[in-house]
Amino acid sequence: MVRVLFVCLGNICRSPMGEFILKKEAASRGVADRLAVASAGTSGEEEGNPVYPPARAELAKHGIRCDGKRARQLQRADGERYDYILCMEEANVRDARRICGPRASAQIVRLLDYSARPRDIADPWWTRDFAKAYADIAEGAAAFLDYLAREGKLA
Repeated sequence: MVRVLFVCLGNICRSPMGEFILKKEAASRGVADRLAVASAGTSGEEEGNPVYPPARAELAKHGIRCDGKRARQLQRADGERYDYILCMEEANVRDARRICGPRASAQIVRLLDYSARPRDIADPWWTRDFAKAYADIAEGAAAFLDYLAREGKLA
């Protein structure tokens, strides 16, 4: 079982989108049973809040539901609990490494580091472009699953 945690700042836009996009993509590839997927935020300011309505609406446009998801803050123990902590931007990587500490066994990287065009995923809270965030996250999710398949981690 490969354990994956998506991380952004508040856990109400990008990281829950990542969580549910990856679950859908894994299901379409027939490997959902080989993954445990969740999400968290580096900040606790949104803890307990549901997925932000425009993010939820963008997921729904693609047939993805995120009912019941509530924001939670990244914890030090997550660095040991997960194999991969996939961050949306470099600032999230720095914060996740600080929170998880130097002994974390998880690989803490940007999601799009697995893509052909490594880059940050802009925060749609500020850009208001939830469609672009969705497209970038979907690109990263597919590339990440391709990586796991190449490495034989989904066998």
